[in-house]
Amino acid sequence: MKKISESAVRRLSLYLRLLQEADAAGAETISSGELADRGGTTSAQVRKDLSLFGSFGKRGLGYSVHELLSRIRSILGLQRPWRVALVGAGKLGSALFSYRDFETRGFDIRAVFDRDPNKVGSELGGLTIMADEAMEATVRGLEIDMAILAVPADAAQQVVDRLVKAGVRGILNFAPARLKVPRGVALKNVDVTLELEGLAFAVSNR
Repeated sequence: MKKISESAVRRLSLYLRLLQEADAAGAETISSGELADRGGTTSAQVRKDLSLFGSFGKRGLGYSVHELLSRIRSILGLQRPWRVALVGAGKLGSALFSYRDFETRGFDIRAVFDRDPNKVGSELGGLTIMADEAMEATVRGLEIDMAILAVPADAAQQVVDRLVKAGVRGILNFAPARLKVPRGVALKNVDVTLELEGLAFAVSNR
């Protein structure tokens, strides 16, 4: 498969949300210009992004909302639900778990782990927080696809290594640490501090 930039994939996710809104409003077709206006980009960029994955729509008629929704969901791998584990049930982990949009987007958190004995056995959104020691067996048993990491930086790499050995193929990391994964495993890092620094730069240079 040809390499697609991360920014293009992010825009596809944005188009998906815009199409879902249009579908909910009863729209049957939508133009690249409408997608661009709603998404803060240009119609040329919309057409370029979509052309990376084939031919969409008809000139002068726009795109079928239903068809484009289906195609983008397939491109993003959202035609199936994803089984997710959350590692770390502290303040950040609990806040992430409470974000219910995960489930509506097809990401089903099936298990939560923590190494704090005071948290193990307690309930989080209907799930019982499990001990760190149970992680590998549970991940294998539930056939977990992805994991969300909300653990301290000094523990992150060890946790990642264990998750990978247990069969996890995608990791969303919130720990402020540089992590390594083997080929075939996808790793996405979310560094809130870097995002804030980028925001500070944007505000300072307006």
